[in-house]
Amino acid sequence: MRYQLYYWPSIQGRGEFVRLALEEGGASYTDVARRGDGISSMMSLIDGRRIKRPPYAPPFLKAGKLVIGQTANILLYLGPRLRLVPRSEADRLWVHQFQLTVIDLVKEIHDTHHPLSSQLYYEEQRAAAKRYTDLFWRHRVPKYLGYFEDVLEKSGGPYLLGRRLCYADLSLFQVIAGLRYSFPKRMKRYERKVPRLVALHDKVAARPRVAAYLKSKRRIAFNEMGIFRRYRGLDR
Repeated sequence: MRYQLYYWPSIQGRGEFVRLALEEGGASYTDVARRGDGISSMMSLIDGRRIKRPPYAPPFLKAGKLVIGQTANILLYLGPRLRLVPRSEADRLWVHQFQLTVIDLVKEIHDTHHPLSSQLYYEEQRAAAKRYTDLFWRHRVPKYLGYFEDVLEKSGGPYLLGRRLCYADLSLFQVIAGLRYSFPKRMKRYERKVPRLVALHDKVAARPRVAAYLKSKRRIAFNEMGIFRRYRGLDR
């Protein structure tokens, strides 16, 4: 199977969680929108000109005749095919459940810089962003990262399932990397509270396929167009 990933060509965004799974799984795939007329091809699928069941928005994955949307749903499909989840139904549902929680956190991270509306520039909602971010770090970061840390402790580590890597581990790597980019000062102070998460990040980054990907041109750099953005006024 050669997969086709459809996502915006200049940001990591939610598509990055899928890219990491494809890369770690050794999959053959094309990042469609980063080639030639890829954007128009992507939009023709979204507007329903080519298929009866169009996705709402990228990322979505084309696998043969299937077109699969929503990040967690794509990973639910890819997991067993790329051997990034165990065979048992209980394990697959657990990893999917965990991934959905990660996606909830990702939405809240995005809202640190766009708490009022994604239709407004950050500069138009700066005061609200500062207040949201302070509350996010006071209440939501401990809740989410604390939960992730507890799961890792119960698993026996170093991964969520113990000694076996799953796609949700890759997503946790991306979350830690993104928070380090967006909030370097806050993360430096907070990381001592979540040593297992930090260790998981480092272990994933050192995996041969992931390490090669991170050094390649396929990995889009963090920037102020994606989910993880760096604004000095929010990092104190």
